[in-house]
Amino acid sequence: MAELPRLNGIIRALESGQHALTCFSPADISSAVMLSTSKFDGCVFEMEHQPWDGRLLRDCLQYMLNRDQIAKSGSVAPAVTPLARVPVNGVEMAQWQAKQALDIGCYGIVFPHISTIEEAANAVGACRYPRLKSAPHYQPPGIRGDGPTTAARYWGLTQQEYYQKADVWPLNPQGEIFCILQIEDTRGVENLDDMLANVPGVGAILIGEGDLSQELGYPRQYEHKVVLEWMKRVVDTCKKHDVVVGHPHVEQGNVERVVSEGYRFLMCAPVQSLGHLEAARKHTGRG
Repeated sequence: MAELPRLNGIIRALESGQHALTCFSPADISSAVMLSTSKFDGCVFEMEHQPWDGRLLRDCLQYMLNRDQIAKSGSVAPAVTPLARVPVNGVEMAQWQAKQALDIGCYGIVFPHISTIEEAANAVGACRYPRLKSAPHYQPPGIRGDGPTTAARYWGLTQQEYYQKADVWPLNPQGEIFCILQIEDTRGVENLDDMLANVPGVGAILIGEGDLSQELGYPRQYEHKVVLEWMKRVVDTCKKHDVVVGHPHVEQGNVERVVSEGYRFLMCAPVQSLGHLEAARKHTGRG
């Protein structure tokens, strides 16, 4: 089967050595329409702290599509790649929201509160279809149920083409699914080295500095030296394992520092203003 072109804009940016510029977005149609013509590489529809609504997520993905853009680009790749953050914490070891989001057509999942090797393997496995142990890239074993019809249609592929691409990057170089683990507590920070050494298939580690700062006793004091010291441990561990590390609150006031510290998956806020995105584009050399 012929190799298909890259569809996931976040992966495309990272493969080319650029920073991936993204944001969290509420799952509503007006935000989806606005984001569809933005300069973001991707967006993450926020469904951890908002009610899980698969039908609304499906509608948001549909409103991300622009026929004029698709026709002029000559590619079925979306201009802005949609992902979703699911509501379940890692300790709950659930997979069904990730399965539904992927079956709708999302190109990746953000899993909150991952703290152990077992939770990390469950998250990555939820993004993968099962395969024989003799197959390439077997570990971690896939546990995603087979229901690709809607996702393949949304991606603009045949089912067999979708199967070819529906795996995690960078473990599978042809994969288009970006699996993001959020490290949000000191236990997760302390276990991160073992996670990255034993669980392949992680696309990025995203620091959950809100919950981390709560545990440390400095809630939402993101520039506090103790919070920054724990965040640096995450960055250093990701660099050791050559795994992309993400920052969830990139703003005009911190973007220069964030980029200099080695973050490559940048989440700009808020979506109501694109000023933070423009600052991030400037400081990452993307114009």
